[in-house]
Amino acid sequence: MLIKEFRITNNCSNAEYQVAQLYNVAEMSKAESGGGEGVEILKNEPYEDEFRKGQYTHKIYHLESKLPSWIRALMPAGATKCQERAWNAFPWCKTVITNDYMKESFSVTVESFHVDGDRGQLDNALNLPQDILKQREVIKIDVANDPKSYYLQTFNPLKEDVTTFRSEKALRGPLQGDWSKTCDPVMTCYKLVSIEFKWYGLQTKMESYMQSVERDLFTKFHRELFCSMDGWYGLTMESIREMEIKTKEELAAKMALPATGSATEAAK
Repeated sequence: MLIKEFRITNNCSNAEYQVAQLYNVAEMSKAESGGGEGVEILKNEPYEDEFRKGQYTHKIYHLESKLPSWIRALMPAGATKCQERAWNAFPWCKTVITNDYMKESFSVTVESFHVDGDRGQLDNALNLPQDILKQREVIKIDVANDPKSYYLQTFNPLKEDVTTFRSEKALRGPLQGDWSKTCDPVMTCYKLVSIEFKWYGLQTKMESYMQSVERDLFTKFHRELFCSMDGWYGLTMESIREMEIKTKEELAAKMALPATGSATEAAK
């Protein structure tokens, strides 16, 4: 298992980030779905356990053409679908991705904690035990100064540039120089990513590759989160839930799949 902790500082408050994150998840899901591939939403409903309460989602990612050819060559037909289950009790969230073909031999677990007014200086924001602290590698992502990677340039070209974008609604941006040390408001996402790929001869290569993909996805997502500020700024959680219901229906249509459950069920 390969474990890395990513820290992403953002020019927004925790409350704004909660809305912005869900807004961008919906927008990116629509943009990347179509023709039987992309995101299928099975459940989006409130949950409560003995520790927390929040929103539970269960999605299927149909990834056939989005994977590198060398990975597709290793997988039989139909084995490129991944199940994603997420528990969002903001500011804490946990996402678990599995694959029915590989079963217990594959998993990606992302545990996140979001800290308002923070610039990424907390050493153990996720309250990790000593054995995990010894294993983890800490990586700080700077959405303005990190170089564009091969993955981003090849598969997910950026629509906006945080170093030139300025929000007309919030009057924030562009992000330049040491922006993360001075911006206001500010918050940081702490994301612990644990990847396990038990396949003889490929484990080290695949776990390293998938961690690099996670880093690229986090970078791309948070760049677009900032550059979409005029779309989500001022929205409420109620309007986001309404947006999620419409998104579920749009995704089902894009993928030529029947919508699972009614809008009422999705809003519970």
